[in-house]
Amino acid sequence: MADPIRIANCSGFFGDRLSAAREMVEGGPIDVLTGDWLAELTMLILARTRIKRPGGGYARTFVAQMEQVMGTCLDRGIKVVTNAGGLDPDGCAEAVAEVAGKLGLSPSIAYVRGDDLLPRMKELLAGDQLRHFETGEPIKDASTFLTANAYFGCWGIVDALNQGADIVITGRTTDAAVVCGPAAWHHGWKRTDWNALAGAVAAGHVIECGTQATGGNYSFFTEVPGMERVGFPFAEIAEDGSSVIGKHEGTGGEVSIGTVTSQLLYEIGGPEYFGPDVTTRFDTIRLETVGPDRVRMSGVQGEPPPATLKVCLNRPGGFRQDLNVCLTGLDIEAKAQLVEDAFWAACPYDPEDFASVTRRLVRTDKSDPASNEEATAFYRITLKDPDEKKVGRAVSNAMIELALSSIPGFTSVGGGPGGGRPFGVYEPARIAASAVPQEVVMLGGETREVSSVIPDAPAHVTPDPGPDATAPSGPTRRAPLGAVIGARSGDKGGNANLGVFARSDEAWAWLDATLTTEKLRELLPETAELAIDRHPLPAIRSINFVIHGLLQEGVAASTRQDGQAKSLGEWLRARHVDVPEALLS
Repeated sequence: MADPIRIANCSGFFGDRLSAAREMVEGGPIDVLTGDWLAELTMLILARTRIKRPGGGYARTFVAQMEQVMGTCLDRGIKVVTNAGGLDPDGCAEAVAEVAGKLGLSPSIAYVRGDDLLPRMKELLAGDQLRHFETGEPIKDASTFLTANAYFGCWGIVDALNQGADIVITGRTTDAAVVCGPAAWHHGWKRTDWNALAGAVAAGHVIECGTQATGGNYSFFTEVPGMERVGFPFAEIAEDGSSVIGKHEGTGGEVSIGTVTSQLLYEIGGPEYFGPDVTTRFDTIRLETVGPDRVRMSGVQGEPPPATLKVCLNRPGGFRQDLNVCLTGLDIEAKAQLVEDAFWAACPYDPEDFASVTRRLVRTDKSDPASNEEATAFYRITLKDPDEKKVGRAVSNAMIELALSSIPGFTSVGGGPGGGRPFGVYEPARIAASAVPQEVVMLGGETREVSSVIPDAPAHVTPDPGPDATAPSGPTRRAPLGAVIGARSGDKGGNANLGVFARSDEAWAWLDATLTTEKLRELLPETAELAIDRHPLPAIRSINFVIHGLLQEGVAASTRQDGQAKSLGEWLRARHVDVPEALLS
């Protein structure tokens, strides 16, 4: 039986801590260094980068990190696996090779390509092979798409490691694939080892966002030491797929059942976590503390994956202008109405002339305010249109013109007048896995094709019923929901996910009985008219809600103040409900 493999993370997003690779390599023993740089929004950013700099659609920060740690990784036999290749994994591999040459090093570098579907669009659309992820309708016009990338699984990575690669760079893989690949390679798993693969995917999901597993973005952060400099996580994955989530000694933050549960809830849907390698059943996960900053995850069961791969499509959405005005003191609603009326009187266009007009009054003001800031609310008008000129300088000038002629205390937010800015629209699609093989390229060597098709095989899943407990009875007290429950929220295209969890069996029983879909609509009025899915996950004392359409056409197009729904869970925790006093004590 092979020893567990320790896989460390050093990046949770494009822009994460540059020193994290060195911290993980030098801070303690690891076998593999991974990082996640990609998200739907990142693909859009990289597409715009590639337009300005052909071949440059990859995460250049990863190349900088390799310059810091490549020599140490080679000396210690630490493999590096990353999706930092983005839209140009070949360009990223060449850049890493150039750095290696400057350092006098000769690593074996591989990259995985084939996920980019743009060059094949004519062929794919002619055969109705690309279909909308939710409706199943064939996508007919892809002429304006900036990106079209299938989400690959782990088997191209496994093949590269089997060929002796020291550094493996991919394009658009799933976030967990950069962890599942090294684990499958190390333990020699087959494609139908559902439970082992599911365990690795769950571990990869926990550590893929870096410090979100070690105290970052954690509801109960006030209980966590060293939050000013949180350490990055690792996962020790055993041959059966069970894992221990941990972090290096002496680093800030913590690894606890709470932090791991929070990250398990991040950007998920129902109990079935669909992926290209395995469907991981989140209703089978068991968590236990096995030491300081060590949480064991076991019992994870898996099923065959879908026969299709998800595809991330980004297209230009047009141009937008966000106009923000401070409303201070008394008569806030009357001031908002006057700003609205006066703006349209000054604007060279009518509201009906724009593709979209969104208005939002944000009441951040307080009664009897102790500061100027506490007296201030905000009124926001967002205009969208395909015509850049229509949302340009003329409309921003129309708002600025009101400065001396409308409400008392007029103050604009965001500087002076300016032009419209482009935004993108995210669209999820799917394609048959058989239509998108992975290509593994050894830099300076051969190219091999790896099938994305996963063979069918029996699977037997038994969900964990969770704790056998009853909600406390007795007196209640009005208190914030967050006094007893934690939350983690995020974006899933135009939808938002909102996961909530309890930290005791009794609190879970109360949470499950109390937080119905109807109660959620009451507590978060913004969701009242939206479709909501509710998914209880008793095994980890959690409920996950998927709120459809909250983010409109995706992160880059959203007009919400929090366009990624990162703070949605903390808003819910701030709402007051009747809480049993037994839980508050």
